[in-house]
Amino acid sequence: MTGAFTLPAAADVVTSILDFSQLDGWEDDDHQTAMQVFLSTCGDMDDPDWRALCALASVQQDNAKTFFELFFVPVLIRDEDTSALFTGYFEPELEGARAPDARFRYPVYRMPPEARATERWLSRAEIESDTALAGRGLEIAWVDDPVELFFLQIQGSGRIHLPDGDYIRVGYSGANGHDYRSIGQELVRRGVYQPHQVSAQVIKNWVRRNPEDGQELLRHNPSYVFFREVNEVPPEFGPLGAMNRSITKGRSIAVDPRYVPLGAPVWIEKEGAIPMHRLMIAQDTGSAIKGPQRADIFMGTGDAAGREAGRMRDGGRVIALLPIQRAYAMLPLGAE
Repeated sequence: MTGAFTLPAAADVVTSILDFSQLDGWEDDDHQTAMQVFLSTCGDMDDPDWRALCALASVQQDNAKTFFELFFVPVLIRDEDTSALFTGYFEPELEGARAPDARFRYPVYRMPPEARATERWLSRAEIESDTALAGRGLEIAWVDDPVELFFLQIQGSGRIHLPDGDYIRVGYSGANGHDYRSIGQELVRRGVYQPHQVSAQVIKNWVRRNPEDGQELLRHNPSYVFFREVNEVPPEFGPLGAMNRSITKGRSIAVDPRYVPLGAPVWIEKEGAIPMHRLMIAQDTGSAIKGPQRADIFMGTGDAAGREAGRMRDGGRVIALLPIQRAYAMLPLGAE
């Protein structure tokens, strides 16, 4: 949920008011779909101007494009020293079971109370090699692939497909307090790959080809994430984002909430092999999403979404759509 929103004080942040005619592809987008995604979270926004716009949106659903053009102003907020960066994220889907067996041997843990009570608990290596969690009933499920479990922790949420066809959806519950270390960067540091060669799939393949060294590589990242069951979200809906509502494939993005209010519409112009010019809704955040021109696009659930997300690292620009009065109030902060 949002509160009073002001940009962080920084000399290198510049704010520009744009016109909708300056948004490349605006006329051709599916504004109705974006409106439905906006409506899924705008009711949770605290500020009176947002709540008033949410009420208007609920009765203007058949005139989505006109609604956005009448009541919002496109605002380009940028850091003069940093280029825009779009990445993708997804919801992993793992194979698992409620009880362990010869195949399903790797536990997905709830957060133990002693980890929640301290700023820094056991490291990944200690958790995986120690008996601190075993036999305490903290297991939500067991999965068949420790590499996929590692990447589930990086994504922070996912689905576990059970043998009977049902699913368990899990979401982030907390972590052990250790700083995250990139194993991709570690492979580059060791000279295994060049930076442009590294992707999630490349890392997974290397770990599987080198099981002993792979386990040691995974433990280079001491951060360990614990989960909770997310029973309130049906499997056909997306995972919960930072606003505690389901996010939508291709329409939800993670942003830095210091620059873009959670729940706000955001026009993106993503470059790269597959350009994407589209109205999105800022419904999530991420520890690596820092800066006014940083966005992470939710690509959906499963392996195909994961491959798409893993390939995405593109430039472009991020343009927030803000209520008119709020947008012009930002001008003294460095508008052009």
